[in-house]
Amino acid sequence: MNELITKVIEWSHDRNLHTADPNIQWMRVTEEVGEIRDVLLKPTKYKEPHLALRDAIGDSLVTLIVLADQLNLDVEGCLTYAYNEIKNRKGKMVNGTFVKEADLGVQDND
Repeated sequence: MNELITKVIEWSHDRNLHTADPNIQWMRVTEEVGEIRDVLLKPTKYKEPHLALRDAIGDSLVTLIVLADQLNLDVEGCLTYAYNEIKNRKGKMVNGTFVKEADLGVQDND
């Protein structure tokens, strides 16, 4: 994973994306995440939905890596921070969605 992140950052630097406006990059992120939504909601629209989903998730990751680089944030550091926030989180599934204890009205330990 670290090697791929490095390659994406090098690719973006070769194209001077690291100097571009992060707000525009954020729009790219939302476009790619929208493609994930499209495949999940209308899989029959795609000849090979599994490949379309793989592509959309990959493209979303690329755009997030570029955005983090533009903001001088380390992707691994961001993921580590997020994981540390959720690793001890408790909650339960409600109508197919995980709801953390704090949102259930129960004290959350993180």
